[in-house]
Amino acid sequence: MSKIAEFQLTKLYYSIGEVAAMFDVNASLIRFWEKEFTIIKPKKNKKGNRLFTPKDILNFNKIYRLVKEQGYTLEGAKLALKSGEILEDQSIVNTAANHTDTIARLEKIKTRLAALR
Repeated sequence: MSKIAEFQLTKLYYSIGEVAAMFDVNASLIRFWEKEFTIIKPKKNKKGNRLFTPKDILNFNKIYRLVKEQGYTLEGAKLALKSGEILEDQSIVNTAANHTDTIARLEKIKTRLAALR
């Protein structure tokens, strides 16, 4: 079962507190996994706060399933991610992709409307 199934990834960026709440873990674990797994690449704002994208959250979900639910070690999880053993929850991926497409279309409309003004 996906840990983030009940959350809809509608925002472009999520804070570390929001990500920690999604997975019901401490923020320190999120920071630790960010250092351990190279697939997690949050953006940082001017203050240095981490901003996670929906893609990062989907990667956290994979890591969470491997480590917390399936009992993999960190090294085993890294190998599983590298070898592509993990199948993504397609409903979550489709939702995130649809939101990204919608946002891109809305940005184009905004640009056109601004040009008309």
